[in-house]
Amino acid sequence: MKTDEVVNCEIEQEMEFTSLYRWQHWIRALSIVILTVTGFYIAAPFVSPIPNSEPTNFMYGLFRSWHEIFGFVMIAVVLFKTYLFLFSKKYKGEIGSVQDFINSKVWAQQIGYYLLISKHPHLKGTYNPLQFVAYIGFYILMAILIITGLILYVHVYHDGLGAMLYDIMRYFEVMLGGLAWVRELHHIAMFLNSKKLTLIQLAYLNRQLYL
Repeated sequence: MKTDEVVNCEIEQEMEFTSLYRWQHWIRALSIVILTVTGFYIAAPFVSPIPNSEPTNFMYGLFRSWHEIFGFVMIAVVLFKTYLFLFSKKYKGEIGSVQDFINSKVWAQQIGYYLLISKHPHLKGTYNPLQFVAYIGFYILMAILIITGLILYVHVYHDGLGAMLYDIMRYFEVMLGGLAWVRELHHIAMFLNSKKLTLIQLAYLNRQLYL
């Protein structure tokens, strides 16, 4: 073939993530940041308002209200993502990752790929086994944060939604060992979740490089 010959080829574009999927991802990311900052403040207030004679210094209440608002936003986004994972045909590759997760050959090839001694395995799902473990761990921690957060919520708000959830949350409270341990578990899960997010970001970067 001559060097000046033009080769015509068509490049087919394929949408990997819809705008709705990306929106839920970034809303979840924003919620995590706000919940972390406000949660730290609720646990140990690190700034105080300027004192005055008027009853207007409700900074602690403001941080608590934002924590609760974005807590419910987080619950909604996690439920939506869980629905996509289990039932959406467009993202069936995500639940297809379970097949790679239980395949010992894929595990061996994936670990070998990270150790630079083998090629990347052919995957049936969206995530490789190590990525899938990171995501499953993330959502287990999210479930712990949501349940413990709702337990703490019903002990502050006794009407409306708090009253509706009180009995079931009291069951979880007793099962987890009491309100003091629920609070500690909430803090521990938040700390571990921040570490897990770092692993997920590394997995995401690796996936982009592979693609």
